[in-house]
Amino acid sequence: MWTNEYTATSPLPAQAIWNALKALHEGRLTYEGSDTFVLHGPFAKGTRVSVTPVGQDTFESTIVDLVENVTYADETSFGDTKLLFRHTLVPVEGGTQVTHRLDISGPSAAEVGPELGPQISGDFDVSMAKLFEQAEALANHG
Repeated sequence: MWTNEYTATSPLPAQAIWNALKALHEGRLTYEGSDTFVLHGPFAKGTRVSVTPVGQDTFESTIVDLVENVTYADETSFGDTKLLFRHTLVPVEGGTQVTHRLDISGPSAAEVGPELGPQISGDFDVSMAKLFEQAEALANHG
């Protein structure tokens, strides 16, 4: 398995960050650099999601874990390689700690991970900062 994660803390409550994360994954929110999401059903475990990264082809993912205000995870399979993306929200003093994690698993993960993983997760810090900006904007104007 190959893993990378990025953690940051926002002064916002978990609910505010969750609202932005949910809006993004439901396709109701987009911003510069964000993937575009199209849900094929409710925002719930088991629902398929079409994901289109900026400048790339669309791929299919499935929501595999969802606990409101706590965690969201979707998984994509490319042959025998699985990519699991997870956001975890933890209330901490003064706000919410958010971790965005990528796990690449499968028989070829040791070969594929070191090359593909950094390409996918290299912008987690920028993505997280933009998610926090959107969460604040939604909280102030939503």
